[in-house]
Amino acid sequence: MKVVFEKLPQNLEEMKDCPYATLTKPEYAPALFLCAMTVYPQNKEEALKMVEYLKGPEGLSEYEKQFLRDRMEGQEYVPYSFFAGASVKNHYTPSLPYTLEFQTVPTSFPDDTHATLYIRSAGADSPRNASMRLKPSTGQWFLSQQMLLANIRIPEDIDPWA
Repeated sequence: MKVVFEKLPQNLEEMKDCPYATLTKPEYAPALFLCAMTVYPQNKEEALKMVEYLKGPEGLSEYEKQFLRDRMEGQEYVPYSFFAGASVKNHYTPSLPYTLEFQTVPTSFPDDTHATLYIRSAGADSPRNASMRLKPSTGQWFLSQQMLLANIRIPEDIDPWA
């Protein structure tokens, strides 16, 4: 399940103009979430609006906002680590076009309205996951939970132990 971006959206309007904003496939929400997190260091409010959109009717809780703040402060490289071409040696600089590849496991779709997808970070030993929930009335898959922002290896160029 590949999701490819020629350009990463920088705000909610650009994200809504993206074909993936339809959220008609489960991989679209976590892909757009990672895009939103690339915006976070420069514009937290805009990034939170983007994530709020991806959460759908559930919305973004104060706990989730705090979690994002805790994970992103000083670690703006984390979302880039999921894109093809990124590595600990190149400060997680992705190749172009920006490509994300999600994987499934036998339990990824426990029923018709829930999905858990996995994606590798170049800075982690095991894939990270994101869970989505389908809203049947609209056919959209909204982000339910994500474990994408857990700590990863520090880029080699800023790692004092490298």
